[in-house]
Amino acid sequence: MMRRKWTQAWLCVLIAMIGLGINGGPVFAQTEEINHGLIASHSINISADAAILMDAATGETLYDKNAHKQRPPASTTKILTAILGLELGGPDELVVVSEKAAAVGESTIHLDPGEKILLYELITGAMVKSGNDACVAIGEQIAGNEEDFVRLMNQKAFLIGARNTHFVNTNGLPNKNHYSTAYDLALMARYGLQLPAFTSITRLKETEIHFIEPDFFMNLRNTNKLLWNYPYTDGVKTGTTTAAGKCLVAAATKDGRQLIAVVLHAPNRFGDAQKLLEWGFSETETLNFAQAGDVVDVSREGSEPVKAFVQQPLQVSILKKDKEKIEKRIQWTRDSRLPMDGGEEIGVYEVWLNEKKLDSTPLYVESRAKIIDGWDLKGRLSNLLEGK
Repeated sequence: MMRRKWTQAWLCVLIAMIGLGINGGPVFAQTEEINHGLIASHSINISADAAILMDAATGETLYDKNAHKQRPPASTTKILTAILGLELGGPDELVVVSEKAAAVGESTIHLDPGEKILLYELITGAMVKSGNDACVAIGEQIAGNEEDFVRLMNQKAFLIGARNTHFVNTNGLPNKNHYSTAYDLALMARYGLQLPAFTSITRLKETEIHFIEPDFFMNLRNTNKLLWNYPYTDGVKTGTTTAAGKCLVAAATKDGRQLIAVVLHAPNRFGDAQKLLEWGFSETETLNFAQAGDVVDVSREGSEPVKAFVQQPLQVSILKKDKEKIEKRIQWTRDSRLPMDGGEEIGVYEVWLNEKKLDSTPLYVESRAKIIDGWDLKGRLSNLLEGK
């Protein structure tokens, strides 16, 4: 019997803290609205039954083909297993392999009962070699048994916005109640790619893991062929079963911009993913209008300036051909009369394209603004947006 490291109650609390960005974990704002991408799905010819291309910075959907359709995810499940292993466990924790973990079949790293290995090595084996047995050992080490760990996986998936996902095991072995979507898997990958240890593992083409007892090394070769075929690749994970077909969650970074492609039940999964990534880099771009905390200096000659700060980043992903059509607007939540107190919300900074609002962020007064005769604050902000 594996020693239970945490009580279930404390694990649930810790999962919630991590999902909310406490304890250093990344956090992303999610939207209930479904973004169907920038172009029609038939505009790109791919073999996948379901696919998505997501901008890692903004979380926006650039391309969508049945992206919210529930499907078996196969071993792409291991993305979330690795995330929880890295967040809830210590890399140098010593794991003793149980009989249950060693008995798991199909794709494995050939664990035997009683073997001792560090947790980080197991996570590497799960992601690089797609070890089903390693995933069970990870779950048992963190939660005491696989069932409780899977419960935590589902809680974590929900917290990061993956609302159409339900897991029943740690590795993606077939089960009718084990499913996810291309969109949800992209969200999981986006979250994981903010963890340096996760990214370090998924970028490995080949590596070796060290067993403590008995003392030996095992060579591993990544199942993700895109690491060899596409120079911008950051990983992330393959998956294959009869029900799921060939699946791939892939990320790539080019000129400082990272995109995530997911293809499910894709006979040409590596070709599909590369085609989506290349299209994204060549035909779309991310525009950064403001970062959280940026201060807008509202002033004109002879008047006292009023500074308003931006609450959240203002970024949008668009087709490059639409760049000149972008419009910036201020929607006011109060009138423009002074005085204004520091921290008071004065309006919303918005970005529009073809009368569709793409993104927005509230504006707050940085410090108290005094009355100045003849000065129209609303007019000054409007001029600022127009570059005057």
